[in-house]
Amino acid sequence: MLGIDECLLESMGLPGVRGAAVVDWTSGLALGTIGDSPCGDHETTAAEAAEFARTAAEHPAFVAGEVDPAGLLPVEDVLVTARTGYHLLRFVETTFDSSLFLYLWLDREQGNLAMARLRLRDLAQRLVLG
Repeated sequence: MLGIDECLLESMGLPGVRGAAVVDWTSGLALGTIGDSPCGDHETTAAEAAEFARTAAEHPAFVAGEVDPAGLLPVEDVLVTARTGYHLLRFVETTFDSSLFLYLWLDREQGNLAMARLRLRDLAQRLVLG
């Protein structure tokens, strides 16, 4: 089990990771950050990434027909591909409101997107809040 700081430190060990954060997608606030931010400001990055997360989690085009009886989010992760990097958002299932996601910014040339998705899934499962 990992706390926020340990989770973020472990995420920085992935090849090509430039920065990472744990973000509340309902408020857009970063609960923890590490490394660089694509725009130079972690809070702005968190707020902008939260907009993507909210759209993916709440928009009918992404979740239609995938209602989970336990109330879990049907969307697991969101990927944005840019010319120089990848932005990966992984939703974290929690016992309370499941409004958190892990954000990872990867360098496109040095990062391994497939490995990052798998490791981020593992980190999200091991993250303990409280």
